[in-house]
Amino acid sequence: MKTDAQLQQDVTAELKWEPDISATRIGVEVNKGVVTLAGHVDSYAEKWNAERAALRVAGVMALTMELEVRLPGASQRGDADIARSIENALAWTTSVPPGQVKVVVEKGWVTLSGQLEWGYQRDSAAMVVRHLLGVVGVGNDIAITPKLSLNAVKADIEAALTRHAHADATRISVAINGAEVTLSGKVDNWNEREVAQRSAWSTPGVRNVIDNITIAY
Repeated sequence: MKTDAQLQQDVTAELKWEPDISATRIGVEVNKGVVTLAGHVDSYAEKWNAERAALRVAGVMALTMELEVRLPGASQRGDADIARSIENALAWTTSVPPGQVKVVVEKGWVTLSGQLEWGYQRDSAAMVVRHLLGVVGVGNDIAITPKLSLNAVKADIEAALTRHAHADATRISVAINGAEVTLSGKVDNWNEREVAQRSAWSTPGVRNVIDNITIAY
């Protein structure tokens, strides 16, 4: 197990290794495995990169961020200007459906809200905003709202079983409750059961799969 002194050295080295970080302006303190980053950076993207860099270091138990974003004069922008830039950036992002993300900007702090179907879409929206000029922080309140179709889940499972040369797809029953899928019925072996499970998990919006499938010996 690393000592606090070793951990401080490793975190400092990781910050210096990251080209998007001005490590000389960031102080590193460690107390019983808890790392604190203090100082100031020129952008929210740099602050976020510093956080990711510190968390990459083995032995870090927790991280406290006391980094202040101090925008240089050329980077300072009004909230309305930042909001327009965000709307334009999101419109050019193919992974984020148009009109699904709402934006609020207050003193450079951006709050995202709305509803999306996938976690990667939520992450993409935040990534776009994170690197824009003038942003000092990002709050991501976008909810992941699944849109499940019983017929679609059933069809996915049947198609997967057919691809794997199994003929028992019609013996599997599918029930949906919100974002939860329940599988029941009988199959001939474990492989068919696993194929059905993977198919259910692969369907957009599924958050939980309950497997009640039994194997007919």
